[in-house]
Amino acid sequence: MAADRIFSNWDDTHSVLWGHQPIRLAHNMHKSPLFSMDQLAALIENYPREHYSLMQTGVKGDKRIWRHGDIGNFSGHQVIDAISRGDLWLNLRMVSDIDSRYSDLLAQMFAEIGEKVPHFALPHQYNAGILLSAPKAQVHYHADLPGQSLIQIAGRKRVHIYPSNPPFVTPKNLEDIQLFELELDMPYHEWYDRYATVLDLEPGQMLNWPLNAPHRVDNLGTVNISMTVGYENEEIRRTRIVNLANGLLRNRFGYTPKSRSLRGPAFWGKAVMQKALRNTSWVKRERKARNEIEFRLDHDHPEQVVDLSNNLSRAA
Repeated sequence: MAADRIFSNWDDTHSVLWGHQPIRLAHNMHKSPLFSMDQLAALIENYPREHYSLMQTGVKGDKRIWRHGDIGNFSGHQVIDAISRGDLWLNLRMVSDIDSRYSDLLAQMFAEIGEKVPHFALPHQYNAGILLSAPKAQVHYHADLPGQSLIQIAGRKRVHIYPSNPPFVTPKNLEDIQLFELELDMPYHEWYDRYATVLDLEPGQMLNWPLNAPHRVDNLGTVNISMTVGYENEEIRRTRIVNLANGLLRNRFGYTPKSRSLRGPAFWGKAVMQKALRNTSWVKRERKARNEIEFRLDHDHPEQVVDLSNNLSRAA
């Protein structure tokens, strides 16, 4: 894989539109042995607990379901099988930090992007997560704070991408995501879809969209394997500092921030404040309350999960 080019159909329009509009590119990463089922099963079995998220998704009535779970002592292949039968979604976060082979793949990818996009400031920090999701799984309306790309390895999905400005995403939304580490607590209205760019993804395709653009994802009847890539340059890093500082001012101290400046005395004051307060007991307590583990996988019934709050099994 290292000797091959990652992108196979890059043209001049992609270079001009990168970071400004949603674009779909062709890649060859889905051919890498890093994404074989045996390799992914082995990766799951040895994955650090603090770096994966097992989610149950869906809609019940007018309520969106988004519950955290645990894989317990399932083997990697058993986890993949459980995902294929239900509405589960597994995110192996920070895989490029945990396994250097994925980091090498990203380094090659960004080197090629840097060659093609003159205005792209190469990231000083990036990481990837591998997503395995059920045939009917959904990722609800949300926004991400780093720059984002979505790389399709297997299966088919449909992605709605929305404008990166109010009312679709507000400064308070970004502050809450940074402070509470909960991307999916954003208001959504069906009329937003009239303003979305809708793109289907097949294996060997990749999406990139503007910074902080909200999006939602629907799998199209097949088990999906994807890789999400988040990246930061200096401007994105400073934006995240401001989001956290303004979130603390708003939620911890009841003050409505007036500025989102990335330079000058106001920025540096916020940089010092957020560094001093970001690991306080208040922040840790608020994050934990919003990310409680609610279920685990059921060995006797792979199509179900065990509800940890009342010890009842539910169909996955």
